[in-house]
Parts: sequence; C-alpha cells; structure tokens
Amino acid sequence: MKPTVLILSACLAVASSFAAEQRPNILFAIADDWGAHAGAYGTSWVKTPAFDRIAREGVLFTRAYTPVAKCAPSRAIVLTGRHAWQNEEAGNHMAYFPAKLKSWPEVLVEKGWHMGITGKGWGPGIANDATGKPRQITGKPFNQHKAKPPASGMGNNDYATNFTDFLDAAPKDSPWCFWYGCLEPHRGYEYQSGAKKGGKKLTDIAKVPDYWPDDEIVRHDMLDYAFEVEHCDSHLGRMIAELEKRGLLDNTLIIVTADHGMPFPRCKGYCYEDSNHVPLAIRFPAGMKKTGRVVDDFVNFTDIAPTILDFAGIAEKQSGMMPVTGKSWRPIIESEKSGRVVAERDHTLIGKERTDVGRPHDWGYPIRGIVTAEHLYLKNYEPTRWPAGNPETGYLDTDGGPTKSLILEMGRKNRSDKFWQLNFGMRPGEEFFDLTVDPHAARNLAAESVHKDTVAKLRERMEAELKAQNDPRMAGNGKIFDEYPATNGAGFYEKFMRGEKMNAGWVSPTDFEKEPIKQP
Repeated sequence: MKPTVLILSACLAVASSFAAEQRPNILFAIADDWGAHAGAYGTSWVKTPAFDRIAREGVLFTRAYTPVAKCAPSRAIVLTGRHAWQNEEAGNHMAYFPAKLKSWPEVLVEKGWHMGITGKGWGPGIANDATGKPRQITGKPFNQHKAKPPASGMGNNDYATNFTDFLDAAPKDSPWCFWYGCLEPHRGYEYQSGAKKGGKKLTDIAKVPDYWPDDEIVRHDMLDYAFEVEHCDSHLGRMIAELEKRGLLDNTLIIVTADHGMPFPRCKGYCYEDSNHVPLAIRFPAGMKKTGRVVDDFVNFTDIAPTILDFAGIAEKQSGMMPVTGKSWRPIIESEKSGRVVAERDHTLIGKERTDVGRPHDWGYPIRGIVTAEHLYLKNYEPTRWPAGNPETGYLDTDGGPTKSLILEMGRKNRSDKFWQLNFGMRPGEEFFDLTVDPHAARNLAAESVHKDTVAKLRERMEAELKAQNDPRMAGNGKIFDEYPATNGAGFYEKFMRGEKMNAGWVSPTDFEKEPIKQP
C-alpha cells in the first residue's frame, strides 16, 4: 500500500476551450502516506529535488487537503470529485466501490485517451461493474519492471521504467494520461535506514511534532519515513527526465501530491492538521503565465476530477460521472497571482467514517470538520468509541511502527501520559484548535468559553455545507456508513474476541493490550 502523486486542473461545468490538438498529456503522481514534507516547504530533513522542481517551474500549493486521511476513501474522492459522504460505500476504507460511480480515468479511456498506471491506484477494496466484472478505475497496469529497492521496507516496483514502457506504447495520434501511484512511504520501514543508508542524522530534524515525545526512536522513525519519500521523489525525477528527453515535458500537465499524512499516530486515519494536509505542486508551462508562484488557496481532492476533465476538454455533462462537488484549479494555474487567488477558497471540509476495522461490528469513528487559515473545528459523532480503534485489537486505525509502540508503552506505565492521551485516548464531542499558535493541533480549546462564538460559527458553516452536499449524517442517517460491509478483515473484533487467530499485519504484535482499558 504505497503511492506517489501527480495532478492537474479542470473545469467540469463547461467544455474546455482547449481544441483537441491542444489537449495536454497528463502525469498524475500520488504518493502513499506522504505528508506535507518537502524541500519546497522548507523541510530540511526530507530531500525532494523533483517535487521542488515542479514547484519552482510551476505552482506550489500551501493549503492542499484530502477530505479523508485514509487510502481508499481519499482516492475515491480523487477519482469521483465527490466528498466521501457523497460516495456511499466508497466513503469507507476497505470498501466496495459502487458501480454507479464512474472515475475520470474511465472517462478518459472512453474518450480515446491512452490511460495507464504503475503502482497503487484505488484501494484497498473491490471495484466491480454492475455485472461483477473487475474494473480498471485508474487505468491499465504497467508493472512489469522490478528493481531492488534501497531498503527492505520498500517495494520493488521500478516505477520510472514502467512509465517508459507506457510512453513507448502510447499511440501517436491520441493524448495520454499516466497515474504514478508510488507505494512509498507507506509502512513498513527498515528501522534506521534513514540514518544508515540515507546518511541522515537525528539532529537534521529541528522539531518533533508536539503530539509525540522527542525521543531517539521517534526521530529515527521520521528519518526512515523521509528516506522512503526520497525514493518516491527519485522515480518522479526519472519520469521528468524521460519526458524531457522525448520533448514532451512542456506540454504535459504534471500534478504531484499524496493521499494523506504520514503513517504515524495522530496523522493517517485521523482528522488533524497533519492528517489531511498534503503536498501539492503543479507544472504546466504551456498553460501558465507565470511560474514559481506560491498559492495559499484552500484546495482539496474533490477538485482533481473537474480539473482533469477541464484540461482534457470534456464537459462534466458529457462525462457520464455523478455530479461533482469540486471546482477546477485551472483559474489558479493560469493566474499570475500568488497568495490567495480565488477569494472564496478560504476553507475546506474534512472528516471520516470507517478508516479501519477493529471496533465492534466494524464500526468507524465518524467525524466532520472544517479547516480555515486560523482554526480547525471537529465534531466527533460517537465519542464513546475508541478513536484509534479498540485497544484490545491493537488500535488498528494507526499503522504499526516504532513511534506507535513507544507511545503505547508509555501509556501502559501511566494512562494519564499526555502523549498516550493525545494519540490513543478518548475524545470529547467537539475539538477546536487555534492553528496560528498551535500549528500541530495538539491543544484542544473547545471547552474554553472565550472561543464559544467562534466554535458555533464554524459548526454552523460546516453543517450548512454538509446539508447542501446531502451528507446522510446531517439527516440523522449516519448509521448507514457503519452498515456498509468491509471487504478485508470483516468481523475482526468479534473473531478476535472469540480467540480466532486474525491477520493484523499492519500493526505490531505488542500493540494489542493484554488487559482491558477502562473508559474514563
């Protein structure tokens, strides 16, 4: 489960002004579990020359978000242009992708595009058509070439060589679109590979996030993550070089992003700033008036489908897709402005339903939230449930790794430990963070009376938008998300409690609590 990201912008409501012969090729790169850590963002402990080049020669977005910080629901949003709460079963993780939801890669194929993928597309889950036949919702796979990875935790997909194969197979008389789905930096990692093989030092990290202990184990874990991000970036660099060699670079729309934050506690699978905030850079010289811009507009993954359709010259009503929620990024890409380009892009919605199994009945931990430049507001709809998954089944909403195991051990010694509480403890019904002074969203201020009016305004704004989007939770029917069946690990909790041996390869054996934890 590891990917890399490339993205574009489009307007779905009207046909694109691009003539057929002007349609750009598209390289969409999406990495698995890569937070907003790159040289272009000032991250000194992650070296990303390819991403930095895209940003330098294109547009760097500082406030790009996935609405859901988990693989399958996040990628379903990318593919449909619709929020998770609009995507029925596909709003969950380990889900069924509804046959009635068409993806933009399927639309491109129908319109004669050469569409391919290497690595990870949508998943984990099952995507069949109405007859039960498997669909290629992200394109034809190109995964033949393998290479020895630089560390044992990485996959052996030679992404860049597979991209070359794709280009060799592309017809000369039709445009192409390629999905680069890098599996890195998804776990697991080879421990201390960042230091021993990547030449990194613990002191390279200026600051550990406020919600983790500043410990050597945590710093090594972060450096190992960085080493895998760099592997992903290196293949992107090779793809860019191949385009350059073929004279295709300047007429190729390149979008680089990731599906959600890093696979660490309080990031992947949660709804905090570092959960949903993702990297995003776009390069398209043929359609840009000014490069090297840094844009502060709030953009999210519902915008990707309309952006791609826009640049492909396909009107939404001609696509056969369900109505999209997002809007094309094309006006931003073609602008000469930096900072805020589109005034109304001053916030985004986030949330989640089931992001893993491990609770009774495969229930999720439902959240809706709104993010602005100053604040993050979250509504937890089932605060009596364990937010990271049940302790006895290993807190399955959080991938296993050294940082997780360290914090769990700290909690076993002291259940009042602040890091255990922040990462695995129970949550109140509402959370509110002042991002101007607490950028890691580690101090919940929702109960402070001084913020009462701000919390109320954010809640009202969020709920108004969710109602307009027909979110079942706003109509009192949120239980529907708990009733959608899981495709992997179904009934995990009940089977585990009966003593059946369950495969939980995404967590460590020590993550399972031997004694029940009493809820506060």
